[in-house]
Amino acid sequence: MFAVRKCRVCEKHLPLGPRPVLQVGEAARVLIVGQAPGVRVHASGTPWDDPSGERLRMWMGLDAAWFYDESKIAIIPMGYCYPGRGNGGDLPPRRECATLWLDHLLAKLPQIELTLLIGLHAQRHFLGNRRKHSLTETVKAWREFAPEYLPLPHPSARNTPWFQRNPWFEHELLPVLRERIKSLPIR
Repeated sequence: MFAVRKCRVCEKHLPLGPRPVLQVGEAARVLIVGQAPGVRVHASGTPWDDPSGERLRMWMGLDAAWFYDESKIAIIPMGYCYPGRGNGGDLPPRRECATLWLDHLLAKLPQIELTLLIGLHAQRHFLGNRRKHSLTETVKAWREFAPEYLPLPHPSARNTPWFQRNPWFEHELLPVLRERIKSLPIR
């Protein structure tokens, strides 16, 4: 993992420079695969260290101490560095990260029992042609991917309209997520 933290492959494309942000521990039972660090996470160097992370921890029923214990939770985004800002928000994760590092990192996580696929980029990569035509359809079809994977929308406040249009998410999927987390030997 130390080599990943020193990666400079796409340095010339990163507006704030390289700062790979991830959390990997060989004993981890849960893997969180998100998109890429935002500007606040880039500054702190701590994954999900923002309001989206607070919401994600609430979804999982975990406090920060459990969430940031690498022996319990691994966090590997599809892009490890802040990719910059685009028209509608942050740019997509750079592809170099997954190409160069993802398989190597996943091989160091032999005990993963649950992978949370947060957002379209993670779902596209891990589910391939099994994913549905939209993020909403993929998340609605979560039972098809469980117990190995749980596809989730991004917990950003920018997705509030999505949460309002899809109340089933909070009532159907989040209780299952919390129960699944409780059932794993991480507590």
